[in-house]
Amino acid sequence: MRRGFTLLEVLIATIILGVGLTTVIISMSQAQQVMLGSTYLETAQEVMDLGDMAYPLADVTDPEDELEVEETRASELWEKISDIRLTDAQDEKFHGYTWKREWLNKNDDEEIERLGGLHIVKVTVRWGDDRRGNHEEESYVTFWRKPEE
Repeated sequence: MRRGFTLLEVLIATIILGVGLTTVIISMSQAQQVMLGSTYLETAQEVMDLGDMAYPLADVTDPEDELEVEETRASELWEKISDIRLTDAQDEKFHGYTWKREWLNKNDDEEIERLGGLHIVKVTVRWGDDRRGNHEEESYVTFWRKPEE
């Protein structure tokens, strides 16, 4: 009667353990990337809200002058809606985030007429480092209609 393990049994157990640990490490890495991405998207949503408060569509009366808004830093949006300065933590959080509103069917009077006077508006939030080419963006499309007089 033999006691202990053969070399083959030890090798198989080592391979199974290695595959299991590798799977756990890869899963943890992917979970960390998802958590980091969700943080960026949460901040992007906050910047979208800041932009919508700073430049509300409900206040637009003349689409030619007011519907499009150039790319604006998140800190500038904050200054436009609040008298309170950003804290250092907020300033760091919003660093590199910009907000922009575009009028997509600006030069297409036929489409505006076909849509019953609806103007298509796209809001985009960008973040990341453009110099390195690794920027990201989140956007949504909404509609605006000129208020009746």
